[in-house]
Amino acid sequence: ELGLTVADAARHMGVSEQAIYRWKKVYGGLESDQVREFKQLQEENTKLKKLVADLSLDKVILQDINAKKWSGPR
Repeated sequence: ELGLTVADAARHMGVSEQAIYRWKKVYGGLESDQVREFKQLQEENTKLKKLVADLSLDKVILQDINAKKWSGPR
């Protein structure tokens, strides 16, 4: 958009032309502050997904321990 060809821009940034097209597809219509906010939301979403996975694993472990603790002879 600034007068460079895609090949020149890719060479200048050290990435492939395909990466340029992928970035344009994702971020094409956004302003710089919107891109920044989008990236922050993606990072927060990644952290939250990891937290849910960790908590789910903890729940399964605790349920397994609880089942073994109470299923023995009394």
